[in-house]
Amino acid sequence: MPNLRERFGRPTRDGRAYHRALLRLGYVLPPHRRPRPVWTPWVNRVLGSDAEVVVALAELDACGLVAHRGRPKNWDLLVALGSILERTDHRAAVLDMGSARYSRVLPSLYAYGYRRLVGIDLVPMELPYPTMVEHLTMDLTATTFPDGSFDAITCLSVIEHGVSPDAFAREASRLLRQGGVVVLSTDFWCSPLDVAGKAAYGVPVHVLSPADIEVWIEAAARNGLTPVAPVELRCQDPVVRWSRVDLDFTFLNLVLVKGQRPAWAFWRRGSYRRGSGSRPTATRTT
Repeated sequence: MPNLRERFGRPTRDGRAYHRALLRLGYVLPPHRRPRPVWTPWVNRVLGSDAEVVVALAELDACGLVAHRGRPKNWDLLVALGSILERTDHRAAVLDMGSARYSRVLPSLYAYGYRRLVGIDLVPMELPYPTMVEHLTMDLTATTFPDGSFDAITCLSVIEHGVSPDAFAREASRLLRQGGVVVLSTDFWCSPLDVAGKAAYGVPVHVLSPADIEVWIEAAARNGLTPVAPVELRCQDPVVRWSRVDLDFTFLNLVLVKGQRPAWAFWRRGSYRRGSGSRPTATRTT
């Protein structure tokens, strides 16, 4: 197993501080290995049982990664990591939309040697330690990044909070290079739930149903985003308990690709976008 310097190169001062922060959080640097393909049967599927969460937790632990604090969230975390690691290499640029301080996607990719990592959210990010991930305050449906800036986009447990399917799909497609992948997850149940009068994060609670997912898939198709596998919407157990709003449901993930070629085939070393050696520019807002 190569040592840290052989795996990642000589870290900068901030890089060394971030390495120490990740080690304190429990990450193994570099990880023991990449995830085994235990996640592949879950792509474009519904979280069916707690047994799948147990498998995801065990796999993350075996790799030397840190689990999400929300236990069921490790199921879609593993799908996102597996999908990106399978379709890109460490030179890829990755955007996490709705990136919260407790998100594990970008720190886990950093552990695997990815360095072009950006997280955006409407809420300014404040971390108690130095970070090598670029965090920007930005609307995920109206970003200021140039076209084709990213090889992969994640957006986990965000779209149910009032995000427009057409606005999201249009922006994700614009930001992705050909062959790029977008991984979504959302609250879901196979029949509409009674959410009347329930609210969280300043917006009404919305647990998506099959009719909603059809709208999202159609919006994706209009913008050149295609599911990498057939989407199956069969529910089994309500694995997720949201006590704050007294609801039981599960999760669904959607993995979509722009075009058919793998994203890494379009990557040019040291460049965030075609024809430029600069990083993506963005306007910070407050």
